[in-house]
Amino acid sequence: MGHNSGLRAGYERFRVSGQHVPDDTGCGLLHVDMDAFFAAVELRTRPELADKPVVVAGSGPRSVVMSANYPAREYGVRAAMPVAVARRLCPHAVFIPPTKGLYGEVSRGVMAIFRELTPLVEPMSLDEAFLDVSGALRRLRATPAEVAELIRQRVRAEHGITCSVGVAAVKFIAKLASGMAKPDGVVVVPADQTLEFLHPLPISALWGVGKRTEESLKRLGLATIADVAAAPLPRLRRAVGNAAAEHLHALANGQDERGVVPESVDKSIGAEHTFDTDQRDPRLLERELLRLSERVAATLRAREVRGRTVSIKVRFADFRTITRARTLAAPTDVARVIHSTAVALLGEAVSGAEIRLLGVRVEGLAGTDAPEQLSFERQEPRWRDAEVAADGARAKFGAAAIRPASLLSAEPGEPRRRSPT
Repeated sequence: MGHNSGLRAGYERFRVSGQHVPDDTGCGLLHVDMDAFFAAVELRTRPELADKPVVVAGSGPRSVVMSANYPAREYGVRAAMPVAVARRLCPHAVFIPPTKGLYGEVSRGVMAIFRELTPLVEPMSLDEAFLDVSGALRRLRATPAEVAELIRQRVRAEHGITCSVGVAAVKFIAKLASGMAKPDGVVVVPADQTLEFLHPLPISALWGVGKRTEESLKRLGLATIADVAAAPLPRLRRAVGNAAAEHLHALANGQDERGVVPESVDKSIGAEHTFDTDQRDPRLLERELLRLSERVAATLRAREVRGRTVSIKVRFADFRTITRARTLAAPTDVARVIHSTAVALLGEAVSGAEIRLLGVRVEGLAGTDAPEQLSFERQEPRWRDAEVAADGARAKFGAAAIRPASLLSAEPGEPRRRSPT
C-alpha cells in the first residue's frame, strides 16, 4: 500500500491540530510510522544537513536507496530506487552510507516506548508498528489521540527523530491514517466516519492492491474504494479471484477483523530514561539507575520471571550509544541486586562524559518456578521480602506510597519518571 501522504487533499479535518481533535471514541488501534527513518537517524549527528536533500544508500553499482529525507523526496527520490536514478533526479543531494547496527538499536528503543504504554505491540518492520491501546487508556488516563501525541513527544525527546501516528477503530484504517499524517503528525478517523474517510480514496490505497490487481479492477471500471465497496462480489471474484475479492470487498466497506498480534514471549525487561539536560553527576546517575532498577524488578515480579543477565545502555550527548552487560551467578528479580550490578557496569564504562540517556535491562528470563541454585550464604537483610511487601503497598495505595529514601527528593533537572518495558 505504501505511504499515503500524497492522498491528503480534503482530509485536513481528520488531522489533530491545536485544539482540533476529531472524536477518537472507540479508536483504540494506532499505527506508528517513523518519518524517513534511516535518514532521520543519520541526521541526528549531522543537523547541518537537515534542510538539504539527504539520501541513505550503499555505494555499490547495484545499490538502491534505503531512505530519503523529505527535501530529497521533493525531487522524486524514493526508497528502493536505484542510486543511479536518485543521482540523476537530485545530483546535489548528500549521499550517506548506512551505519551498520545503528537502525536496529534505535528501533529497539522506539519499540520499548510502545511497550511501556501497552503490551499489545505488533512490529511490522524496524520503523513501524501497530498498537492496541484500548485496554491501557484507563491506566494511562488518556484518550487514544493523547497517547498518539505522547508517543510522538517521547520518540522525539528520547531518540531525536519524528514519527506519524494514525488512530482508528481498525488496523487498515489506522495504517492509511498514519500515511496521511506524515510528516510528524496525527490523524484520527472517528469510528462513525470510517467510510466517509475511506471511500473517496483511489483503489491503490487498499491494503493488498498491487499494480496487477489495480489494473484488473480498473478494467472493471472501478477507480475508487467506494466503487469496490459497491461492486457485486461475483464480479470481483471473476476479476481477482475468490480470496482477494472477499478481502478487498471487506476492506472497502471498512471491515478489518484483524487484531494486534504482539510478540509472544518476553526475552528481556527493561526501562530507560532520557534526561531533560545532559548529566554527568555520578550521584544523580546512580540514583536514576536505582529508579530504573526498581521499576524493572517490580515488572519482573509482576510477570513472575527472573533474569540472569543485567545490562545497561548509555547514550552520550553526541548520540553515541554503548551497552554493557554482566551475567549473575543466579537469576534475580531483586532491585538491590540489579542496581548494584548496573552501578558497577556504569563505573567501568563511563568516566565523566555527559550522558543523555540511561537504561537498565534484565535478560535471560525464566519463570520463578524454574530450578534455582541454592546458596549456603545467608543474605541479610532479605531484600526480596522487603521489595515484595513494597509491591503490595503500591498496589493498594499507589505507586508513590513507598520508595527508597534516596528517591524521595528531587534535584533540579532530575528526570521525569518512565515505566518499564
